[in-house]
Amino acid sequence: MARDSIVILGAGIIGLDVALELSRRGYGSMITIVAEHRPGDKSINYTSPWAGGNFSAISGNDANALKWDKAGYLEMWKLVETQSPEAKYLAKTKSTEYFDKLPDQDKIKSMSTYLKDLVILPPESLPSGVEFGITFTTITINSPAHLEHLSKLLQLPAYGSIPLVRRRLGSLDAAFLSSRTEIVFNCIGNAAKTLKGVEDQRSYPTRGQVVLVRATNVKENIMRHGHGYETYVIPRPNSGGHVILGGYMQKGNSSGDVYASETESILARTKELLPAVGASTTEILAVAAGLRPSREGGCRIESEVRTEGKLVVHNYGAGGTGYQAGMGMAMTAVDLASEALQHLKASSVL
Repeated sequence: MARDSIVILGAGIIGLDVALELSRRGYGSMITIVAEHRPGDKSINYTSPWAGGNFSAISGNDANALKWDKAGYLEMWKLVETQSPEAKYLAKTKSTEYFDKLPDQDKIKSMSTYLKDLVILPPESLPSGVEFGITFTTITINSPAHLEHLSKLLQLPAYGSIPLVRRRLGSLDAAFLSSRTEIVFNCIGNAAKTLKGVEDQRSYPTRGQVVLVRATNVKENIMRHGHGYETYVIPRPNSGGHVILGGYMQKGNSSGDVYASETESILARTKELLPAVGASTTEILAVAAGLRPSREGGCRIESEVRTEGKLVVHNYGAGGTGYQAGMGMAMTAVDLASEALQHLKASSVL
């Protein structure tokens, strides 16, 4: 069977998680990944490296979001527990999350079925202005290192020797690289709004700004979910003490600029949330902006039959949940292609 029988369009965390899921199911040797940006790049249009990288309650309340969160958390937990090669830049981490407004009850109920060490905090222990709080053991991710590591793993024979081709495509149809390409997984993030053949007007960027610091005394994850803002402290595993401080959730803002006023606000808010952030030994390493690939109505994960019976599986619009839900989303996306994948596998043995 041809190397380009399956094409994955996009090499952010969503595309790489799809490649990993396909590899696990035995299709690694049939895959080519095509992307304008790849792990190691630093572009405002390549969102994944800028992420804080953790599991949190930042996601939506709909049934799909809850399902993908659960699947993603349990899969990452299993990778860490079994010391899988994919877990090199993942770590179990103590987490505290505060909510200025009581979360949806379906979300609380869902999280209580799988989050490890979950404790609902008593009201008297909550900071002023907070209505609800929890502690649990989360999974934190060193986002840029994990991306590069995962892309290298996927190129190994054990995963199918999957090539990653740097190419900017002018249309979705161009992702069918040859007459042999039968399935395209569309994982293009923010480009979903403009790529010919997709042009999803429900897609939009959500701008965030983060401060990367070295703070070796910070060992826990802590977040506060407010109306129109997010404050978070996320240590990066296996990084020598790097910590991501944030942040902002600016819907529809596509600016890649960084602002001193936002940096000052982030530093003040995170220090209030976790005083250890303000230690004299904390060193600011970088300030960056990123554009979360968001979508009205949530992620789009659905199949589409194109001309001549060719299949596209769309998988984009994760917003700020790509790392925590990406593995769950990949499972659903690959399931949608199960019939076509089985046909490919059968053809390969004829």
